[in-house]
Amino acid sequence: MHRPLYVPASRLNDILCHREQRYVGDQLTLSYDRKQIILEQNDASSELGGKYVDLYDFPDGRLEVRSKGRVLPYRVFNKDQRVSHTAIVENKRLGHALSIIKAQQDLKCAPKVMTNSEKGGYQKRNTKPEYLMNLPSIRKAVEMPV
Repeated sequence: MHRPLYVPASRLNDILCHREQRYVGDQLTLSYDRKQIILEQNDASSELGGKYVDLYDFPDGRLEVRSKGRVLPYRVFNKDQRVSHTAIVENKRLGHALSIIKAQQDLKCAPKVMTNSEKGGYQKRNTKPEYLMNLPSIRKAVEMPV
């Protein structure tokens, strides 16, 4: 026979959950289970940048972030966000509007970007020696259109 366990249910939940220590960055964020956890800015959490906090992952799916036994408020940013099929179907109607916008952008002339040499008035000069230009193979290569 086992002896009876006289522990309150809340304490038993803390004992039977998965606990980890996680490092809190300067922006009050930490990562856990492919999720970015962002701590809410308050008096208790403002001093936690660069320190470790306890993360309690309960079997029922709850998650708690604690520092020195105090529960801290947080938000979760899921890195594995997916676009639903209905959102894709609704956005298919945007194709016509996007094609009109692209046509308007194509009509605008692109500004000519000048190099520093062009800004200074540099003119390209023919620097090849004259005797090389008299050779038939070179003359043929120079006259060929690109």
